[in-house]
Amino acid sequence: MRIVLLIYYYNINMKDNRKKQEALDYHQFPKPGKIAIVPTKKYASQHDLSLAYSPGVAEPCLEIAKDKQNVYKYTSKSNLVAVISNGTAVLGLGDIGPEASKPVMEGKGLLFKIFADIDVFDIEVDATDIDKFVETVKAIAPTFGGINLEDIKAPEAFEIERRLKEELDIPVMHDDQHGTAIISAAALKNALEIVKKDIHQVKIVVNGAGAAAISCTRLYIALGANPKNIVMCDSKGVIRKDSPNLTEQKAEFATDRNIHTLEEAMKDSDVFIGLSKGNVVSPEMLLSMAKDPIVFAMANPVPEIDYQLAVNTRQDILMATGRSDFPNQVNNVLGFPFIFRGALDVRATKINEEMKLAAVHALADMAKKTVPDQVSLVYGNENLSFGRNYIIPKPFDYRLIYEIPPAVAKAAIESGVALKPITDWDAYREELIERSGKGSKEIRLLQDRAKRNPKRVVFPEADHIEVLKTAQRLYEDGIGIPILLGRKEIITELKEEVGFTADVMIIDPKTDTEKSRREAFSEVYWQKHQRRGVTLVSAERLMRERNYFGAMMVNTGEADAMITGYSRSYPSAIRPILELVEKEEGVKRIAATSIMMTQQGPLFISDATINVDPSAEDLANITLMTAKAVKMFGIEPSIAMLSYSNFGSASSKSTQKVREAVAYLHKNHPDLVVDGEIQADFAINPEKLAKSFPFSKLNNGKGANVLIFPNLESANIVYKMLKEIQRLDTVGPIVLGLSKPIHVTTLGSSVDEMVNLATLAVVDAQERELRKK
Repeated sequence: MRIVLLIYYYNINMKDNRKKQEALDYHQFPKPGKIAIVPTKKYASQHDLSLAYSPGVAEPCLEIAKDKQNVYKYTSKSNLVAVISNGTAVLGLGDIGPEASKPVMEGKGLLFKIFADIDVFDIEVDATDIDKFVETVKAIAPTFGGINLEDIKAPEAFEIERRLKEELDIPVMHDDQHGTAIISAAALKNALEIVKKDIHQVKIVVNGAGAAAISCTRLYIALGANPKNIVMCDSKGVIRKDSPNLTEQKAEFATDRNIHTLEEAMKDSDVFIGLSKGNVVSPEMLLSMAKDPIVFAMANPVPEIDYQLAVNTRQDILMATGRSDFPNQVNNVLGFPFIFRGALDVRATKINEEMKLAAVHALADMAKKTVPDQVSLVYGNENLSFGRNYIIPKPFDYRLIYEIPPAVAKAAIESGVALKPITDWDAYREELIERSGKGSKEIRLLQDRAKRNPKRVVFPEADHIEVLKTAQRLYEDGIGIPILLGRKEIITELKEEVGFTADVMIIDPKTDTEKSRREAFSEVYWQKHQRRGVTLVSAERLMRERNYFGAMMVNTGEADAMITGYSRSYPSAIRPILELVEKEEGVKRIAATSIMMTQQGPLFISDATINVDPSAEDLANITLMTAKAVKMFGIEPSIAMLSYSNFGSASSKSTQKVREAVAYLHKNHPDLVVDGEIQADFAINPEKLAKSFPFSKLNNGKGANVLIFPNLESANIVYKMLKEIQRLDTVGPIVLGLSKPIHVTTLGSSVDEMVNLATLAVVDAQERELRKK
């Protein structure tokens, strides 16, 4: 028993150590940190530099000197937020100092950028004295369009924010206070509506008395909660008016009721708000609450009461947590990026109560709207409709960017704090939609979707360390369940080297232990190919090869998907698959598409790996298969059939076949947005297209998101050149037209590329499973 325990703790420590090293490597390589400054103007020529600096830079300087408001016109101030901390209350780490807080502040900057396209400088201030901190922030404030205060301990945080809001003319918000308050207030508003209770009447217990708890309670009161019906508890119990040494903030919510403990406070209460620590609420406390209790257990990662325990204790409970693996996650990322987006866009001088309440109502209202298919797909076709398990939007709901900022901006205008009012709200909404078109978001959405229902993925090249790392990522991120093919001793040694301690399936097709499975696979293969020169002996020999064996595992249902191709050329990797796996019904030739995650959104490129010189019929079929794949992502395809010619401007065998393919698609699939033949620059530049070819079906104001190339050579060159020059995230190649989710990566792919493709394979398997039902 002792040996077993020692092995258990060794494995736990190994996993913890590996995770620790992975986190450190993530922050250190390829260069330290998570954010960087990127030029937004041309700088290649001497002329460019003369405009960027001397002498050209003098002109905007003089204009700003005449009118300080011109700084928003000529500099990045209009889209720049400072994330500022002194490191006195960092996450669950406490007072670790300004330097140690920097990774968190950089992370906050990353969230601002990816969710709302806001640029950030993180500023770590070595000052715990309130006066010194305030003066420091005031001194640097002219650089920024807004200030996000972060991880500053209470009660100093209250005074710091109050003074900065009073003394600065740009929006200031302490997200630890107001972010949770805004999101939880929206959730509370909807929860009360569902259980048919009046916010003026409900009894509320708030467990926790820090910055977030104080701000939450104040906002609930602003929504209509009666202060007399609120009881706040800290680590010592109920905060009472006769409690000694109360801070000004705690005194604001002190009660004179004859209760002293959290257990006493919970009796007959309607709402519990947890902003404290894990496992402080017992089932008995839940049972003492009123009918249809609302419980927000927001301590993270361990809630005040376990979700499953709570819902098993009270069937009538309506519950939210701070965790993503349970319904109703109260996540600050639903708030701060979009609140600052709206504030910056109208050049607000502050973030006031009206703006915060506007965000609350917008979030609450958004949860009642029909959820788009693309969002439902991300969450595994989960039933995202307003109700007990869906009271606030999901963090990856792309509508947040154009629902919340306009509400905040309107409130700023109506409350008189906006210096740049918006008049054309439709144009503003379109601008916000364009800001959301960041490619890496699609990777996150794809992974989140895969995690909802992980599938078994075969890796026939698991004795290569990069492939094994891919399988490890897939397993540890909860995306899929890897099956490793190869020599067991080598894979086991590599697993130990990379710290992959999970007990996953390892199969060596050549060993005697796999003889019966190999013989069964051989029989299936021989029956299918016996009239094509294949003998049972040759079939048995092929089944010793891992690509054949892995493909048969998928064919027979012993696995759900397969990824191969890392260690060999594409043709040699895909050949066994074509021999073993049937095409989908109606498919004559398979193809492949690859996704490039560009700044404008995902760009699908077909076909860069399989069809060398497709005919007009082949091009039409490649287009239809690609369109089907695009729709799997919840995206409407806008397809450009590329050539060196524009709508007949040049004539050759190549342009003619593209023209014929387009004609066929227009006639037989009139609802499909596809056009050509067209040059690439016109296809991806909507303004240029509209000016020269206003008749094109691609004139949707966004440009093409699917590019069909006339041959493999042109597609492969463009794909690989863009990938290397732009360093874009990619998914693919995605094999189109097979009846099973088997995909072939390119020779020497990176771990990230293989993880992306494996994630896609999991989602592909999920989709096929749903179609069978």
